[in-house]
Amino acid sequence: MPGLARKVLVTAAVDGLLLHPLNPVPSKDGSRPPPLPLVKIKYGSNVSVSTVGRDHAPPATSESFEAYGVVGIITVFHYSYLITVTRRQQVANLFGRHPIYVVTEVALTPLTSRQEAADSIGKTALALKNRLQKEGSTSQSTSGDEETGGLGIDELPRDDAVESATEDDAITPPENTSSSSIAKDVISRRGSYGRFAQRWFSRSGWAAENKRQMGLTPASGTPPGQQNRASNKNVPTRFQIPDGADGSEAAIELLPKLLRTAQILFGSSRTFFFGYDVDVTRRLADGGLRGLGEGVEGEYFWNGHIMRRFREAGVEGVVLPLMQGFVGEREFTVDESPAQEDEGEKGGEESVEMRDLSPSEEKREGEGGGLGGKKGGTERKFVITVISRRSIKRAGLRYLRRGIDEQGWVANGVETEQILYEADRGDKGRVYSFAQVRGSFPVFFTQSPYSLKPTPVLQHSQEANFAALRKHFGRLGERYGRLEVVNLVEKHGVEAPIGEVYERGVERLNEELVKEGKEKIGFEWFDFHSVCRGMKFENVSVLLGILGGRLEELGSSVVVDGVVERRQKGVLRTNCMDCLDRTNVCQSSFGKFMLDLQLREEGIDMEKQKDQENSWFNGLWADNGDAIGKQYAGTGAMKGDYTRTRKRNYRGALTDAGLSLTRLFNGMFNDFFLQASIDFLLGNVTSLVFEEFEANMMTKDPAVSMQNMRQQAIELCQKRVIEDEAEEFIGGWAFLTPSTPDTIRSATFEEAVLLLTDSALYLCRFDWNLDKVSSFERVDLAHVTKIKFGTYITSTISPAQVDELRNVGLVIEYKPGLTDVTRVNTRSLSSMSDHPKPTNDDFASAALSGVAGFFSGKNVAAAAAAAVTTPTRKIALKALYSQTSAAVSGEGGAGKVKIGGEEEEDEDIARLTEIQQVVVIAAEIERLALLNQPREVKGEKEEGEGHLIEKGDIISVAEAKKNTGLLETLGHRVKKLVWA
Repeated sequence: MPGLARKVLVTAAVDGLLLHPLNPVPSKDGSRPPPLPLVKIKYGSNVSVSTVGRDHAPPATSESFEAYGVVGIITVFHYSYLITVTRRQQVANLFGRHPIYVVTEVALTPLTSRQEAADSIGKTALALKNRLQKEGSTSQSTSGDEETGGLGIDELPRDDAVESATEDDAITPPENTSSSSIAKDVISRRGSYGRFAQRWFSRSGWAAENKRQMGLTPASGTPPGQQNRASNKNVPTRFQIPDGADGSEAAIELLPKLLRTAQILFGSSRTFFFGYDVDVTRRLADGGLRGLGEGVEGEYFWNGHIMRRFREAGVEGVVLPLMQGFVGEREFTVDESPAQEDEGEKGGEESVEMRDLSPSEEKREGEGGGLGGKKGGTERKFVITVISRRSIKRAGLRYLRRGIDEQGWVANGVETEQILYEADRGDKGRVYSFAQVRGSFPVFFTQSPYSLKPTPVLQHSQEANFAALRKHFGRLGERYGRLEVVNLVEKHGVEAPIGEVYERGVERLNEELVKEGKEKIGFEWFDFHSVCRGMKFENVSVLLGILGGRLEELGSSVVVDGVVERRQKGVLRTNCMDCLDRTNVCQSSFGKFMLDLQLREEGIDMEKQKDQENSWFNGLWADNGDAIGKQYAGTGAMKGDYTRTRKRNYRGALTDAGLSLTRLFNGMFNDFFLQASIDFLLGNVTSLVFEEFEANMMTKDPAVSMQNMRQQAIELCQKRVIEDEAEEFIGGWAFLTPSTPDTIRSATFEEAVLLLTDSALYLCRFDWNLDKVSSFERVDLAHVTKIKFGTYITSTISPAQVDELRNVGLVIEYKPGLTDVTRVNTRSLSSMSDHPKPTNDDFASAALSGVAGFFSGKNVAAAAAAAVTTPTRKIALKALYSQTSAAVSGEGGAGKVKIGGEEEEDEDIARLTEIQQVVVIAAEIERLALLNQPREVKGEKEEGEGHLIEKGDIISVAEAKKNTGLLETLGHRVKKLVWA
């Protein structure tokens, strides 16, 4: 990315918003690169980026402001916003000539129209001017390493400011704001998810005129982009219905919350870092000093998705690659040959000095900052820089992102690099780089956010867990080489089972590696809480005693003048339960151990230095732990007092207790919408995530492919429950079904698997955590009497749940016979029926139970007579949504099915809408049921001429509203108040 602009001028033009790069970075030879092209962003619902030549920057006007870089463009349906950096602070100066900044503020500029952009840009420019004037008068008391401009967090209208807005009187935004009239309309006036918005408790929602003004209801009555969503392919003419909606209303209602979250996340959180001429997303040994090349990619590039339009247009020079995590730097001075003094002389002065490195440091030079005591030798100044990079893979918040995904990516994956170099020589001398990684257990598991110490719940089969673990360590091995695992969880208690699964997985993987002639993975299980009981965290030295030799073998990377002379041979992978507190204590100890080794290579023996506590080092690592803790758990790291001082006391314990309660509160209330926003900004989900969030105030894990899980469940059910090999398997699908059998209404619904063969259908209730069949019900197709499909409303608490075109299902009615079986998996050497055991006087119940029917000895005639009095049973099935927020095609609930004897592929079925899927499956069940039922020889109907399908509401909207209790409605609205 040669010529990356240090600043860009944001200007509103007649036909587009213009970005002009200012002050591009000089080349290494000092020459100034040619001017970057002027960038034009087209206004409107379909935002596009293009270049318009290499003209000089347009003159600054009231409709322009300077920004320190472009973060990207976020789009929610036809609303788009440009994010630019308006405030930054320098946190490091690598090698004395590569500044690294943290973003402290961003501006959001609407791209709907020129007028909207012009209003926003003008207000941003005014805010910038006012702030510079205000800060200019107090510059003597402020740090010199912070540069400002643009919008403060409080200057964007907050959604919680909307207290009693009506359709006719809007809330006027504050003076200094970047919101446009449309942004104002969305944020201030229509923000029905504001903290005290009265619309929360209104069933009617927006008026039609207000929806029209927002572009949600054009004259046709169908929102834009929703026409012709479904194609009626493969649907019989008698069952075709109108097209459905795309869920845009929920996303646009939550747009104010998303904009606010994006501004806080990228700006005031102070967690995103960048450099203009150094790539902070890559390790030193992997080209981090080569600058920002055009191929900036990887798992630490956080704004890659929202800057895609710029990259596609070939104007990457105006976009800053951002890394989330931590950057900290310290300068310290050591004596090569420290003088030997008596213990009591001068109170034991320190011979190691630490200084914060900042642009204002030179001003403080000589202000009493020299070394204390007698100098026994040559002083040398070193700089240590710690960079922690959070992965964009499986990114998110504690309890909402745990364990591993199918591709081997783990939650809270962090690479921490510790860089050491001599201050006077910079990168011309020997530069040491030591990297270590942390990450959640490479195991499928979850934990409840509603407990201070929740029990881990293991998920999925042993094979699924091992396959993911193998991918994870395979990727780590390719990147780092030799692997050493440090597992810090308890060997007893709630943490032990997951630690044992982890250990067994590594042992199995090592067996495979040995067979392949590869190096085994080292595994050290160190029970941190047991060894350090009584707050004796200094006992971590026991772990260092075990791993010290291995750390020396792994070594560090050494780079001289940009050339890698030696590479680190492997990496330490450390984890505790959250990979925060215990992990940070141990990683800081490993980092200190390697620092001593590196200085020893430079001829400095730290054991002879007076300052053995190295508070400058401990403080740096404590800051690192706090940063990662806040980003993952919402609070700073616990045990921070020990990391900083190497001492532990009751005050630290009380502080940790408070942090635990804060983490519990965040997990219960604050994390859900932030997690949805992170997934959306990273491109893991589409705008439909906000519709899903509105329905239950929760978020799903987009990295876990539900399509794959359902397909695997279908295959497993097929193997377990279809006993007769002569039965031809037709298809399998996942549906929602009432938890209570033989009913269409239930307090809860569960996802089950429906299998269809040429002679029977099977409803399999599945344990999705353990990948096991809990029970199944077999129905002979000859006994099916009716198939009803239509609207199936199970809840009315959100607009998505009352959409009659998406909430559909079918009910299969049948008369139980001898061949109909229900079995329950008891996890033992027996199975049981869901129904009471029959008596001799109740043969109908015997037929119903199935199991007894096989051994009852009753003849077929008796069975037929009993069938007359047998009550009809029902199987109710509600279709899963065919479109989900997961940014992957075909995430519906369909599987394979033979339609008219011809097999359709998964993708073809998945592209159907919910009603189309229901109709296709119902028609196939009807066809096979008629083939299995005896034809009437003397009657009017011949084989195949009858119809079992009936169209009608299963549960209508009106009926569902009558059955929705007041407590359920109020409960959901309270959740909105808290979560949204």
